[in-house]
Formats: sequence, C-alpha cells, structure tokens
Amino acid sequence: MAALLIGGAAIGGSPIFVRLSEVGPMATAFWRVALALIPLLAWSWFRGAPASDRRPERLSEYALLVLPGVFLAIDLAAWHYALTKTSVANATLLANLAPVFVTLASWLLFRARISTVFAIGLATAVAGVIILKGGPMALADGNLLGDGVAVIAAMFYAGYILAIGRLRSLFSTIRIMVWSTASAAICMLPIVLLSEPTLLPPTLFGWSMLFGLAFVSHAGGQVAITYALAYLPPAFSSLTLLLQPVVAAILAWILLSEPVGLMQAIGGAIVLVGILIARRG
Repeated sequence: MAALLIGGAAIGGSPIFVRLSEVGPMATAFWRVALALIPLLAWSWFRGAPASDRRPERLSEYALLVLPGVFLAIDLAAWHYALTKTSVANATLLANLAPVFVTLASWLLFRARISTVFAIGLATAVAGVIILKGGPMALADGNLLGDGVAVIAAMFYAGYILAIGRLRSLFSTIRIMVWSTASAAICMLPIVLLSEPTLLPPTLFGWSMLFGLAFVSHAGGQVAITYALAYLPPAFSSLTLLLQPVVAAILAWILLSEPVGLMQAIGGAIVLVGILIARRG
C-alpha cells in the first residue's frame, strides 16, 4: 500500500515536468521512457536478478513482456495529442477514467469480484476528480475529438495496469519495467520523428525537466506501482492512482503559484474519501 501511494504521488508530478518541458508533447513522452532506461538498467546491472526471478522461455512470454510498453506508448501518445485538441481539464479528467475501465475489464475478462462497497468508493473517487477539475460544466469547454482521444488514453492505461498485474505473477519488477519501458520507447520513436519538429531541448533546464520526468515519475513511480501490483488487485491499485490529479494540483500550487480553490480542495478531499471507502471493500 505504501509503495502504491508513493508511486501515485510520483506520477502525479508528471504534469509539472510536462508543462515546463522545452520540447513538444510527443518528444517529452519519448524522453520520459527512453531516459528512464538509464536508472532501470543500472539497477538491473548492479543489483542483479532476484532469486525468484526467471527468464522468459517462450515467444508468448516475450510478447507479454512487450505488451505493457505498447499499451503505455499508445496511452502517452493519445493523452498528449488530446492536450492539443481539448482543454487540459478535459484531457486530465477523461484520462483519469482508467480505474473504471480496469474495474470493468477485471470483472468481464477475469471474473474478479467487485463488492458494493468498492463500487461506491470508485464512484465517490471519480466524482471527486470531476469536482477537482471544475465540475461537469468543465466538459463543455472541450473538443469532441480531443475528448474521445483522452478516453482512448484511459482505456490503454487500463490495459497497461492489467497487463502489469498479470505479469507480476511470472516475473520480477525490474524485468517487467525494463522490457515495458524499452518497448514503449521503441514505439514512441517513430511517432515523435513524424510529429515533432525537434527532439532535443535547447537548454540545460529543458534537459533537467526531462530527466526529472523520466527518473521521478516513470522510473520511480511506475516501479513502485509495478511492485505493489504483486500484492494488491489491479482494480484497487488503479483507483488509488486517482491521487495523481490531487498531487498535481498541490505541486502546481507550490511550484507554479497556481492557486488551489475551494472546489479543488473539496474535490481532492472527496477523492481521498472514495479511496478509503474502496479500501474497505
């Protein structure tokens, strides 16, 4: 539980790094996963594989290790594209519907039991995110195409969480993270080369934002979440990630001087209450 909360908080800082990045949204997404390979490979090299880890033996297992990275690349590309077509509030709100898709997929595909208490907690947390982002009226400020792409991003992030959850019964955290991160970077590279005018930030500050995004949000946050998924069900784990917009709002208030209004504070509190209710379910 502690690892899951730390991971959610670390990923919650990603919008700050993206906002301050000096390259385009697709290039930022590429560097997010490409640079994250540095600490992941270093960790794998110096620490070595744990005794319980095993190598993939069949082609199907290699495909399973690559699958989360494909899902993650599509999620990042879709969300960053949505940010250019609809409002930031809409893109963030709709992308945070991932826990709904994780819960539905867990029930439909894996027959996971969804208790009434958990469903109430999920609905409460999603309602808190809607309030945090300005209420239902905020959706009127968006673009239909951008909103639809943001929902697609949520669906693929749900696929990423479910795939990681299934892999944790087969492989170690570091093996899953190295393979998924490398495959996400490979998938993102042609997208960024076709869509962005430049790949390299012009200043040291720009590079520092990319390294912060890669090291803190991805290598730190995703590793913690992947570790937690060995012990917690994917549906609850994805629900706890609704902490991300709360953390993002707090960091934006501290670092970017963006004020936290009464509605944002109420929405953040409701998200926390919803998570606590779901935990009991």
